[in-house]
Amino acid sequence: MRLDVVTIFPEYLDPLNVSLVGKARARGRLGVHVHDLREWTYDRHNTVDDTPYGGGPGMVMKTEPWGDALDDVLASGYESGAHDPVLVVPTPSGRPFTQETAVALSERPWLIFTPARYEGIDRRVVDEYRTRVPVHEVSIGDYVLAGGEAAVLVITEAVVRLLPGVLGNAESHRDDSFAPGAMADLLEGPVYTKPPEWRGRGIPDVLLSGHHGKIARWRRDEAFERTALNRPDLIERCDPSAFDKKDREILSILGWAPEPGGRFWRRPPAVEE
Repeated sequence: MRLDVVTIFPEYLDPLNVSLVGKARARGRLGVHVHDLREWTYDRHNTVDDTPYGGGPGMVMKTEPWGDALDDVLASGYESGAHDPVLVVPTPSGRPFTQETAVALSERPWLIFTPARYEGIDRRVVDEYRTRVPVHEVSIGDYVLAGGEAAVLVITEAVVRLLPGVLGNAESHRDDSFAPGAMADLLEGPVYTKPPEWRGRGIPDVLLSGHHGKIARWRRDEAFERTALNRPDLIERCDPSAFDKKDREILSILGWAPEPGGRFWRRPPAVEE
């Protein structure tokens, strides 16, 4: 995979040299190219922004530097043999970035990120490149950052860990929260390691039993319990037909019931007389 990032703060992307992403680069699984947007400015102040049409607070990133930068990045990528680029635009106005999105992006050979600052990039830039390459406008959460570089780091780490050969154990991401399949609408439950007792706290006996079926069931039950506590919205929107009899039993214990032919709903707590 090839990654290109165009930014006015190249140093912000230094973490791409460490941890799993850094190791993927060292092994040749990933090529990362960080570009300084100001190299495509042509005035002595290296101006990348201007006041917004229509008035209002803040500044808007200009079309010319972004257009020239993206043209050159695309050209250099094609010259080096890259193909099928995808433009990834981090923005709080985009669609939610999910594990499903990460999986889809991990299957693409070339991602180009455009982290913005100020009030964002002149809309015409996205409209222009949408006619040339697929564009994903994505949001990592319902909040606003000072710039999109932190979002690039989040998205990159979520995507790169899914590439073949990046994780030490290729099965590690199968049980992740939100992983496609059995964990699609669930949070991962608690995990434990040695020693078996720490400060008077032990670990669940089932994890020492060696019974893989019971351990798998315990982990799934814990996932339901954590999801019901921290993200009940996930249970409300899930498809009841995806759950087996044991799943339904644990959900019932946790206070959830399926509507006839519909979604799960949380039963109100019983009121004592």
